[in-house]
Amino acid sequence: MKKLSASIALFILVIFNSTYSQNQQVLYGFDHIPQTLLLNPGGEVDYRYSIGIPLLSGISLEAGMSELAVADLFSADGEDINIKLRNTLDRITSNDYLQINSQTEIINIGYRLDHQYFISAGFYTEIDVFGNVPKDVLTLLNEGNGAYVNKQFSFSQGNFKAEAFGVLHFGVSKKINEKLNLGTRFKVYSGIANLTTSNNTGTFTTRLGEDNIYRHFLNDITIAAYSSGIYDKNNQTIKPNVLLGRSFFGGNLGVGIDIGFSYKVNTNTEITASLLDIGFIEYSEDNRNVRINGTYSISGIEFQYDGSTSNYWEDIKNDFKSKLPSEKHREVYSVIRPIKFNSSVKHSWGKRRKEESCVDTSYYDYFDNGIGVQLFSVFRPTGPKFAFTGFYEKNF
Repeated sequence: MKKLSASIALFILVIFNSTYSQNQQVLYGFDHIPQTLLLNPGGEVDYRYSIGIPLLSGISLEAGMSELAVADLFSADGEDINIKLRNTLDRITSNDYLQINSQTEIINIGYRLDHQYFISAGFYTEIDVFGNVPKDVLTLLNEGNGAYVNKQFSFSQGNFKAEAFGVLHFGVSKKINEKLNLGTRFKVYSGIANLTTSNNTGTFTTRLGEDNIYRHFLNDITIAAYSSGIYDKNNQTIKPNVLLGRSFFGGNLGVGIDIGFSYKVNTNTEITASLLDIGFIEYSEDNRNVRINGTYSISGIEFQYDGSTSNYWEDIKNDFKSKLPSEKHREVYSVIRPIKFNSSVKHSWGKRRKEESCVDTSYYDYFDNGIGVQLFSVFRPTGPKFAFTGFYEKNF
C-alpha cells in the first residue's frame, strides 16, 4: 500500500507542475519515490522493492519558450496585432528557444538484493523537441528586405530537433559505505521518429545595384536536414501503429548510460550529482534526408511583352537549381542525446521518522525536515540551459 500511494503522489505532483512548465526534474532527490533513480541512479532509496502502476506512475511534461509569451500577442489592450508581433520580434534574440519534453513510464520495478545493492529496471517512452528562434528568418518573412539593404540575414540560426523513442533500462545502486552511494543505469534506445537540422550556414543579403535595381545574394548556403520515421520508401506518410511498434527494438537503435552518486558530508548534510543520457541513437529506418549547397544571386525579373515564348519562372527555377543544387539521400545518421546534469545540496534536521512512529517501515532512517538547492542543466545545440531550484521538505 505504501508503494501505491507513492506512485499516485508522483502522478499528481507532475500534473500540477506541468502547468508551470516544469518536468520530472523537480522530483530530483525524493529518495522515497521509486522514479528518483531515473534522475540519479546513485540515490539512496528507502524501500525493499517497488512496482510502478503501468502508464500512470510516471507521467511528466515540460513545455516552455524563452522570452516570447502568447499573451503578449493576444492581450486585450487595443494595440494592433502587427505592432505586437513587431515588438515581440524586436525583443527576442537568436538565443531564445522552444523546448518540449514528455515522458510516459510503461513499467518500472525495483528490488533490494541486500544491504548494499538495489536493482531496478523498466521501460518508458519519451518525446523531445528543441529549436532555437531563427530571428533573422522571421524578421525577413515578416518585414521583407526593403528596410534592410546591405544587412546579412543568417541561416545559421536554424537549429531544430524533434524525436520520439522508447527506452529500456536497467540500473544498479550500491552502498559503498555509510557516507557514499554510487549507481549506474544502462539504456537501450529504440528510435520511433526523428527530424533534425543543425550546423546550417550561409546568408541572404540585398544590395542596391546599378539603375536603382536591387540585387539579392544567397552566399555560401549549406543546409542539411535529416528525417526518419516520417515517410516510407514510397514517400507515403507512415501510419501511427507502425511507428508505435518501433518503440521496442524497432530498428533505430542506440545505447546510453546514466551515472550518479550521493554523499553524506555528515549525519544531516548530503551532496548528490548525476549525468543522464550519455549516448546516441542511430537512425536507419525510412530515412529521407536532403542537403542544399551553393551560392546564388539575382537582380529581379525582367518581363518581356513582345510575344516571346521565354518562360522566366521556369528559367529562374532551373538557374536556382543549378547554382543551389539539392541532394536527396537515405543515408544512416546518428543523433547524440542531450546530456542532462543534476546536482543538489540538502540539509536535514528534526526528529528521525522512526522515532515518531514505531510502524514506519522505511528501510532507512530519515529526518522529518529538509531544505536545499538543486541545479539542473541540459546540453542543447545552442549551449547548456540551466534551472536553479530551492526546496523545503516536510514529513507530516
